[in-house]
Amino acid sequence: MAGVRRLTLEEALALEPKWQHACHAMLYAPDPGLLFHHIPMRYAVLMQMRFDGRLGFPGGFVKLQDGTLENGLNRELNEELGEGAQAFRIERADYRSSHAATNPHVVAHFYAKRLTLEQLTAVEKGAPYARDHGLEVLGLVRVPLYTLRDGVGGLPAFLENTFIGASREQLIEALQDLELLESSSA
Repeated sequence: MAGVRRLTLEEALALEPKWQHACHAMLYAPDPGLLFHHIPMRYAVLMQMRFDGRLGFPGGFVKLQDGTLENGLNRELNEELGEGAQAFRIERADYRSSHAATNPHVVAHFYAKRLTLEQLTAVEKGAPYARDHGLEVLGLVRVPLYTLRDGVGGLPAFLENTFIGASREQLIEALQDLELLESSSA
């Protein structure tokens, strides 16, 4: 992506005060389900439809009074996802990457948190009652982690959507690094 560079967390935290920090999290859980009785789901991965019509991950800008990036992210998750987000906590160990953009001066920190399917489902069920639902967040979507026989349906079609910032690249990198992708077509 033009104008965006990857940083270590230490580099990002050492930037001048003019930089704003935003934190986002990919929530995922093992899913033993089958689509159409034969396509393995393997994992459920959540993203959200944002107020601007783009896909992204739950989270947002963190404030100095939050104390840590993770505290700010957990606050944002409670605002956007509601009570279901109180069943888990994003920790520094869930950190994956940081990307800086110079216009405006924003560093996006990305985390991935493995939940149980029950926790993830509770997040989905409670999200419509969250403070920011219908405002900042228009809804949650599960990422299809399969490719249909036509070679287009599923993840390839999903990746054709419009994503905010580095979220498309973060999604692909996390799916590969965490080995969440299927190995063959459906």
